[in-house]
Amino acid sequence: MPLTTDAEIRDLLTNARTIALVGASDRPDRASYGVMGALQEHGYRVLPINPQITGTHVLGEYVWESIDQLGMPIDIVDIFRRSDAVGPIVDDAIAAGAKAIWMQLGVINQEAAARAEAAGLKVVMDHCPKIEIRRLGIDPVAPPQAT
Repeated sequence: MPLTTDAEIRDLLTNARTIALVGASDRPDRASYGVMGALQEHGYRVLPINPQITGTHVLGEYVWESIDQLGMPIDIVDIFRRSDAVGPIVDDAIAAGAKAIWMQLGVINQEAAARAEAAGLKVVMDHCPKIEIRRLGIDPVAPPQAT
């Protein structure tokens, strides 16, 4: 079952540090741009993914073509795509070893969610992390500690 309780969502957002944002935009008027900026301000490392603008930079981060190019641990894959486009993104997130899938407001794909959960990923659907952080009063995340 997708995460739905405040405690589950709080736990996911509190423990995450790195978020891959699929469907990132370089246009400040787009929701994905605003959410990316808010997540960065809250202390997350946000890695934008968009094959249309690969190689450019959005809010100081290089834009990647796909999840499999990242080569680093991903806590959450935040999806700004239509519900019917979620399946392959979830498959890529599973293959990359992501810990969670987050489908944005209005994005619901039960089949992809079930695949993610069967692979051990946490799933949130039809929510926005920017809104949930503010609503739940989640403190900014601490930067990763050097080892």
